Amino acid sequence: GGALEVRSHLRQEGASRKQERHRGGSRAAGLFGVVEGDMADQYQQIGEAFVKHYYSTFDANRANLGSLYQSNSMLSFEGQTFMGVESIVQKLVGLPFQRVQHQVTSYDAQPVVAAQPNSILVLVSGHLLVDEENNPMKFSQIFHLLPNAGGNGYFVHNDMFRLNLA
Repeated sequence: GGALEVRSHLRQEGASRKQERHRGGSRAAGLFGVVEGDMADQYQQIGEAFVKHYYSTFDANRANLGSLYQSNSMLSFEGQTFMGVESIVQKLVGLPFQRVQHQVTSYDAQPVVAAQPNSILVLVSGHLLVDEENNPMKFSQIFHLLPNAGGNGYFVHNDMFRLNLA
């Protein structure tokens, strides 16, 4: 039926994207057509570096995540909204577990051309192990990264987190 065909199509698309990445090619849809080559690779590299840094910092010491946010940053965490560095860090540090381990299973990064030419949207999926729990929980998280005022690096403007419980 229809659902099986859609799953099969998505699986084929995912396999062809993996093959394309392994060949060194990369394509990302932009506002005015297709962004190819170096520019798309740059967004993927920034996205990958951000994902590794964010989750290794989160797992080691959540309090150290403050430097990634600014006063106009916003976090949506399981339907609750937090604005600004202090509020966001307070929420993350106050989560009801001592130890956490994120296992990222996939991520995608795209340039956002319409509003901020240099901003990046990052979608992350993975598994979350907390304290002594043996059964990982699935999660999804989206980050909108904006360039820092000095043009050196990026900060998290928007951060949306959800457990995938269904």
